[in-house]
Amino acid sequence: MVELKEILKPRAKEIGFDLIGFAKAEPLENEFDNYLYWLEQGFNAKMEYLERNKEKRKDISLILENAKTVIVTATNYNTPFYHNQSLNNSQGKISRYAWGEDYHNVILPKLELLASEISKIYPEAKSKCYVDTGPILEKVWAVKAGLGWQGKNSLILTKKFGSYVFLGLIITSVEIEPDSIIPDHCGKCSSCIESCPTNAIVQPKVIDSNKCISYWTIETKGKADFPENVAKNLKNWVFGCDICQEVCPWNRKEVFTDDVSFFPRQNQTILESDYFNQMSEDEFSIRFKNSPIKRAKLEGIRKNISYIKKSE
Repeated sequence: MVELKEILKPRAKEIGFDLIGFAKAEPLENEFDNYLYWLEQGFNAKMEYLERNKEKRKDISLILENAKTVIVTATNYNTPFYHNQSLNNSQGKISRYAWGEDYHNVILPKLELLASEISKIYPEAKSKCYVDTGPILEKVWAVKAGLGWQGKNSLILTKKFGSYVFLGLIITSVEIEPDSIIPDHCGKCSSCIESCPTNAIVQPKVIDSNKCISYWTIETKGKADFPENVAKNLKNWVFGCDICQEVCPWNRKEVFTDDVSFFPRQNQTILESDYFNQMSEDEFSIRFKNSPIKRAKLEGIRKNISYIKKSE
């Protein structure tokens, strides 16, 4: 157990992960109850997929039989670029996570490479890799693996990189010594709660997606009208929203990644309405190939910018 752990830790660094932790694969209890409560309150909005495969979210061995360990990685995506603070109502800000390449495409091959190291030592081992795609409570496992704690904005906070990290998971049948959980370091700070313009953080660690700017600018894809509370408080966000991260004291360190995959494409951190009004579907597909922004589709981006023009 110890030998494998000491092999994987430096190998993870070589592959490009900034943090790695290990947790015992066991059924979740209180954390799963909290998740059920979140669903019962309707805080998942129209994201029905979050209601499926609930038992797998509770018992990770239903995803991988005989699972023994959950390996969690964190990859810093913070870059030395910033939004222009003097925007007009025809310009929309992109969430920092979406400035570069789609993180799924960047992280998954690295996870698979790391998982192959397990197979070299234990050829009979079974492992599965996930990057925000399976029925897994990733943030719960990140806490259990000692990578960080769940902040009041619900995101994982790490001492070194704040919340600007992508999580990756490897579920494996090999037993590896677990790491210790680290304390919550938010203290009495409530900057994220107080700064959310739509009051989407309804209590510490609990987000009501129905009020969340990120939900409306990414997940709805032009299918529904924004509620008035969101429409009036977009603050120029056209894809996602980083307000609760930007005000967090743990994100002041500015420890930047050197992975250019996460740097802004064409040095753009904002989207212009005129640019999208003249764009065809084919041009949109080419321009945003392998970008998270493609998720919103051209229709969605146009709609989001139209709301920015009308917001306060």
